[in-house]
Amino acid sequence: MEGNARQPLKTIKLWYLAGPAIFTSVCQYSLGAVTQVFAGHVGTLQLAAVSVENSVIAGFSFGAMLGMGSALETLCGQAYGAGQLDMLGIYMQRSWVILLTTATFLSLIYIFAAPILQLIGQTATISKAAGVFAIWMLPQLFSYALIFPMQKFLQAQSKIMVMALIAAVSLVLHTVFSWLLMLKLGWGLVGAAVVLNASWVFIDAAHFLYIISGTCGRAWTGFSWKAFQHLWGFVRLSLASAVMLCLEVWYFMVLILFAGYLKDAEVSVDALSICMNILGWTVMVALGMNIAISVRISNELGAAHPRTAKFSLLVAVITSFIMGLLLSTILLVYRDTYPSLFSSDSAVKELVKQLTPLLALCIVINNVQPVLSGVAVGAGWQAAVAYVNIGCYYLFGIPLGLILGYKLDMGVSGIWSGMLSGTVLQTCVLSWMIYRTNWNKEASVAGDRIKEWGGHTDSKEDNNARTT
Repeated sequence: MEGNARQPLKTIKLWYLAGPAIFTSVCQYSLGAVTQVFAGHVGTLQLAAVSVENSVIAGFSFGAMLGMGSALETLCGQAYGAGQLDMLGIYMQRSWVILLTTATFLSLIYIFAAPILQLIGQTATISKAAGVFAIWMLPQLFSYALIFPMQKFLQAQSKIMVMALIAAVSLVLHTVFSWLLMLKLGWGLVGAAVVLNASWVFIDAAHFLYIISGTCGRAWTGFSWKAFQHLWGFVRLSLASAVMLCLEVWYFMVLILFAGYLKDAEVSVDALSICMNILGWTVMVALGMNIAISVRISNELGAAHPRTAKFSLLVAVITSFIMGLLLSTILLVYRDTYPSLFSSDSAVKELVKQLTPLLALCIVINNVQPVLSGVAVGAGWQAAVAYVNIGCYYLFGIPLGLILGYKLDMGVSGIWSGMLSGTVLQTCVLSWMIYRTNWNKEASVAGDRIKEWGGHTDSKEDNNARTT
């Protein structure tokens, strides 16, 4: 039995994970966001090129790679909770094999970015500039394939502080060198690509050196041929994770595409990209909580502690909602001044100001939704949630947004309002699924999953030692 006396300790443990995870997520997201900020001061076309590449090409790949890597949140988290430390390194190496293979195929999207963007309706000027920038950003794609498995590997062990430190150092260096190369030396988009690629390579190298330094104990014992065993089952869960997360990541990314079809495309794309930039920053706060709750849920289910898993979820949802309200309030207070940080174009700044109330509402909703998705990842429900996302986002949200934006001539606000309705519906469905969950059954499923993919049966005493 799990006593109520343990719950405050579990709350502290959740925040021990969430605080550094939020900081890490914000710092890593800020790499691309900082590049966009400097690009906005280089020129309108440069901002549009970076925004479209970052949102459409890199956004597509980021969603796919992060989604496939998220399978490790389920597997590593549950294995760690069950005391199966020796499986963590094997799982990470399997994920490397799958993600590097995926990156090789995705590189074609980068190479042919310009014609792809024109094919889906972007202007020739924006498509050409974004296409050149996409080819320069190929190293970032393969960096994604390496970093996501390493981060999930460390998160499962609650080794979050080192990730936060690496993220902080990389952001400081990235900001300094972006200013130097893009503005001071006048390298423009070339400077943006050089610095952004170098920042992700630095993050990869720092994580790998930490992992092989011996600080992870039995979790890392070196490279093993076991990484090529049980690959098909691993691929299935990775694909389910990718579909689930991609449908979420890409959902708001397509807003940038739809804005490109409106009148005065450059202004619409620039204004909306600034809003998405800010939304991305605030979502990183929720994503940090997503990471924390995913680790807690998977650890507790792996350790057969279903009641504690449920309590951790409640704390995470309430906290994320309050943080979303705080962030949106700050944004509304400074709605007249913050657009100047991103662009010097008066038309762009005015449109951003008009969109701010909608952005504030979106922040509140999107601060809760990732936490619920984190529960799904921690419990291994990726396939079920993928179907929910298809229905709520793509069969309801996008059609409604297109009707409001184009048919009713509401422009960017209409498109965004319709798509936001899809997010609200998805959040309600996930809440209902979680409310109906039998947590004791989920704990049993977690144990079966560990055994199926190469784990062994530890004693109950060992399990308890890992999670108390």
